[in-house]
Amino acid sequence: MKIIKDPEKNGAGKIAIPELKEMAKKMHDNLVKAMVDVEKEIMAVDAGLHADLMELLIEEENSEPKNVWGINIFPDKTGDDLIEFDSMMNVKPAFNNRTRGVDDENIRKKITDIISKIIVK
Repeated sequence: MKIIKDPEKNGAGKIAIPELKEMAKKMHDNLVKAMVDVEKEIMAVDAGLHADLMELLIEEENSEPKNVWGINIFPDKTGDDLIEFDSMMNVKPAFNNRTRGVDDENIRKKITDIISKIIVK
């Protein structure tokens, strides 16, 4: 598992598509699971379960679960197809998210903005 931070906000790290492709080969062949903290603008990647990535962000970065959202990254795809908003970790009825997706358009936009800063194409 690995935490990637927006270099402009946190001073460290980006991840390149070739590295994501290698992660995908090891885990799910075509995708990499990720959790994004929309408040801290950080992302955890490279685990079999979104839950493991959420736990890493909580323990290592003091992320609050309400700010952490699960996605899948498809490193062989581009544009809107690069990210899939789908994780059991996204079911947050207390925050009006009752699906595995990310229902709030503003949160989806934050996630895509963070990803565009962190992933080098």
